[in-house]
Amino acid sequence: MPESADAPLQSALHFIQVSLSMDYAFTPAPVATLPVIAGKPFPIRRIFCVGRNYADHAREMGSDPLREAPFFFMKPADAILSGSSMLPYPPATANLHHEVEMVVALGRGGANIPLAQATDCIFGYAVGLDMTRRDMQGIAKAKSQPWDMSKGFDHSAPISAITPRPASGLIARGRIELKVNGEVRQVGDLSDMIWSIPEVIHQLSQLVELQAGDLIFTGTPAGVGPVVRGDQLEATVAGLEPLLITVV
Repeated sequence: MPESADAPLQSALHFIQVSLSMDYAFTPAPVATLPVIAGKPFPIRRIFCVGRNYADHAREMGSDPLREAPFFFMKPADAILSGSSMLPYPPATANLHHEVEMVVALGRGGANIPLAQATDCIFGYAVGLDMTRRDMQGIAKAKSQPWDMSKGFDHSAPISAITPRPASGLIARGRIELKVNGEVRQVGDLSDMIWSIPEVIHQLSQLVELQAGDLIFTGTPAGVGPVVRGDQLEATVAGLEPLLITVV
């Protein structure tokens, strides 16, 4: 069942109290955060991504878009690149791909969250890019190896400021688009998702206990492709803060 409204706050206060009383071997890394429109920064706990959640993208990646159980992968919290920024081209790849996605930020969580209560967990929404070292991913797939280093490298998760749910309402449809140097590369509608956002939250909570501060990348439409140094990316979802990135 979802946590009570006070549970995330109590957990955070306990963590702060314990942290202040501890003497660490070295100074801990700062908490990764995202800006919130007209609100306080959002502290990031974990980043989950659902794979192949648009039928057209599943087809372009060579998969059958049947409505089978969704699968998930993760990025580290410090992979965040906040707002309009410069994206350093990562090492160990010659085929860096863009994947525009809507990101759901959770303000509460729980395990085995009922489908009817999944939307109660939503804090807000943002626009994200799931940057992927596609050549490295292809090699990993061929060898049946994990995708971690193809998806979870430094700066692999550019995300816009979060639009809080009271300002956006519950989002189930709307245009999602990515332009590279002014040319449309990806375009779709959020209603084209194979698994809706409540279903994604419900399904993910069967695998792990979700908590406030978790982010979920909800999948990308067709049109993924390579970017090179100097490219300017403009990622948009209707009604949300746009994301502007330059590859350097």
